[in-house]
Amino acid sequence: MIPENNRRESVTRERLPARTFFLDADGQVVRGMTDAWEAARQAVWLILHTERYRHEIFSFQYGAELGGLIGKRDSFLFPEVKRRVTEAVMVDDRVTGTSDFRFSRIRNRVAVRFIVHTIYGDMEEEMEV
Repeated sequence: MIPENNRRESVTRERLPARTFFLDADGQVVRGMTDAWEAARQAVWLILHTERYRHEIFSFQYGAELGGLIGKRDSFLFPEVKRRVTEAVMVDDRVTGTSDFRFSRIRNRVAVRFIVHTIYGDMEEEMEV
């Protein structure tokens, strides 16, 4: 026999603190802890600099698929980079969107600047493809 329960309890989701190790990219060392905006900025940087499917330690949802775009025409490359970057960073629940993509060609590389919108505020990111 299955017990009956007609009560509806309200469930609220609480965001846990996002404390993580602070990675000093310049010195390539860990320096203490960080949270909030800086932790989100660091997470976005790590996602964009990890090639998806390349490392078994990461799930298939983590990272960006940018390696296969080398040598493609600009008319294909620019919208595809925008789509792939947005798809990659949206995996993090602190990210709410991306905007203002700007592309510039530097020899055989493409520099990309864009805004990442997070629950802590906006951050400008820059990378090369």
